[in-house]
Amino acid sequence: MKRINPMLKWLPFMLPLSFIVAFAIIKVPAHLSLSLSLPDIAFIQSFQTSFISIILEALPFVLVGAVISSLLQMFVSDETFKRWMPKHPLVGVLFASLLGILFPICECGMIPLIRRLIHKGMPLYIAITFIISGPIINPVVYAATYIAFRLHPEFLYARMGLAFMCAMVIGLMIYATVRGNPLKASILRFSMDQNESDQHKGNKLTTWFVHTSDEFFEMGKFLIIGSILTSSIQTLVSNETLSNIGGGTLGSYGFMMGFAFILSLCSTSDAFVAATFLHTFAPGPLLAFLVFGPMLDFKNALMLLSVFKTRFVLYLSFLIASIVFMGAVMFDKWFL
Repeated sequence: MKRINPMLKWLPFMLPLSFIVAFAIIKVPAHLSLSLSLPDIAFIQSFQTSFISIILEALPFVLVGAVISSLLQMFVSDETFKRWMPKHPLVGVLFASLLGILFPICECGMIPLIRRLIHKGMPLYIAITFIISGPIINPVVYAATYIAFRLHPEFLYARMGLAFMCAMVIGLMIYATVRGNPLKASILRFSMDQNESDQHKGNKLTTWFVHTSDEFFEMGKFLIIGSILTSSIQTLVSNETLSNIGGGTLGSYGFMMGFAFILSLCSTSDAFVAATFLHTFAPGPLLAFLVFGPMLDFKNALMLLSVFKTRFVLYLSFLIASIVFMGAVMFDKWFL
């Protein structure tokens, strides 16, 4: 039976809705009319600059993640990959926490790669540990943080240490509490991908291109949506307003974590933004900004929701926020 395009189901609702909107615009009384003024040029330029900067930062890493995912699909069998995976959970979490040293990929490129790795047999707790630790514990981010805080090297060591601790704790909690596969993509969907690969396996270049383009465009659309929403928030909410929100001691932690979530900066550049707040916030909130943002931000949350079930993403978000918060408070008291 031929499937109906889901967009066609909305036509019976969209046609009368468009008529109502057109009628309201024509017939609405003058004293009730809304002021539909166009945004000024400064707003448009600010939004455009923010959107382009986020896209230019993130898109190359999404492409890198798609390329690596396709290479794994083509050249590494499921049986070989399963033999590589540590069997003991503690060793597995330790392995995943340091895997970013070998694969220095930004958080945007993690999602397509991790989905492929889980399909190939990587345990969920190892995959999640890699997602949250890899964007921080890698040589590129280490160098960027060192340059941004070269006069305050304690931030560099605190960032790497707290990221490692949080990744280990979250990974072990996922191992202990999550049962089943939280991926949205079904086994049937993956089997269809495999069949498509078999049809092209006479030409490896064609196979690589098909897999890479599928991964890239599937993740890219969520990146664009997240970038639009993030740019809108950055443009509409001023820094002064955000600073007033985070005035308290504990409030400053929440503010900087929320600020990192909204800004959605790449983990290779967020240290330079954090360095500008050295004389405004205490070390603890800055550390929370440096660790929480790469683990969970606005555009990354949308990409996670495109791959994992909503309940699991909410649970993971709660774990990340609470453990990073508690860890940043402890590091501020004992080490900074």
